[in-house]
Amino acid sequence: MEKYEEVKDIGDGNYSVVKLIRHKETKCLFAVKYISRGHKVDERVAREIINHRTLRHPNIIQFKEVYLTPTHIAIVMEYASSGDLFDYVCSKGKLNEDEARYFFQQIVSGVSHCHEMDICHRDLKLENTLLDGNHVKICDFGYSKSYVLHSMPKSMIGTPSYIAPEIFARKEYDGKLADVWSCGVILYIMLVGEFPFGDQKDLQNLKKIMNKIMLVQYKIPNTVHMSQDCSNLMSRIFVANPMRRITMREIKSHPWFLVNLPKESTKEAQDVFNIEENRISSLQSIEDIMNIVDEAKTLPTTSSSDQLEDLVETLKKM
Repeated sequence: MEKYEEVKDIGDGNYSVVKLIRHKETKCLFAVKYISRGHKVDERVAREIINHRTLRHPNIIQFKEVYLTPTHIAIVMEYASSGDLFDYVCSKGKLNEDEARYFFQQIVSGVSHCHEMDICHRDLKLENTLLDGNHVKICDFGYSKSYVLHSMPKSMIGTPSYIAPEIFARKEYDGKLADVWSCGVILYIMLVGEFPFGDQKDLQNLKKIMNKIMLVQYKIPNTVHMSQDCSNLMSRIFVANPMRRITMREIKSHPWFLVNLPKESTKEAQDVFNIEENRISSLQSIEDIMNIVDEAKTLPTTSSSDQLEDLVETLKKM
C-alpha cells in the first residue's frame, strides 16, 4: 500500500511473514503480517482478522487494517518494540514474584477482555505475549474462536505444553476455562523458569507431558520462593475438571492478584481507553474485510507475465 514503507523483517511463521512498516505521513511504526494469496487464506485467517478487529484493549495488540497486494493479504497492527515475554524470561532465568504478578495482571486483564467479548484465544503462551516497554500486548488470534460467530471449540489445537487437560479429550470444551489454564502455565514459567509439565520441544516425552497434564502433576522447586497466596492461586488454576477450575472473574478478585494492581488494568482505565479509541479510530467494516479476504482466496486474474513480475518485486522486498 502506497501510504506505508517497509523498514525491516521482524519474523516469520508457518504461513506468514511479519515486517516492520512506517506510515509515510505520520512516521508511526506498525507491524504487518503478509499471507500469500490463494489456498492459505482460509476460514482461520478470516476468523483471526474478524476476532482481532473486535478486541480493543491496552493489553492487546491493536488491529489497524487489512489490504491486498498483488500476491498477499496484509494485516496491519500495532507494533510492540520490546520483543516477547518468552525472550524476556529466558534472559533473566526467572522473575521474582512482584514482577511476575505485574505481567500476569496485564495478561489476565487482556484475556478477560477477550472473554467479555465472547472470544477465547486458545493459544496463549509467552511467545504470543509481546512487550512494549514493560506493557504486555497479547497477539496472534489465529486459533481464536468467537462464541457468537462460531461453535463451541472441540479441536485439539494450541501449544502442547500450555494445553488444558480437557482439550485432549477431543470433545467440546469451554475455551475460556482452557485459557485460564494456559495463563497458569505462563505464570508458572515466569516464577520457576521452566514448564510445569515439561517442554513440548522434547518430542520423545510428548506422551509423558500429556499424562502429567491430565493428572496435574507439577511441583514447585524448593529453590523458588512462592508466597502462600500465589501457591493457592496456582493450585486453583491447575485443576483437571474445568468446571471446578477458578474462573477469570475469580482470578481478578483473588488476594494475590489484587496486590499493586496497575492502574491500566482497572475497569475505569479500560473505559477511558475505549472512549479514546472510539474517538480516534475508524475501523474497516466487517463487510469490507470479508470482501478483501474473499478476494485474497484466489490469485489475481492478471496475465502470467504480470503475475511473475509482481511476485519478483514482492520477493525482492522480502
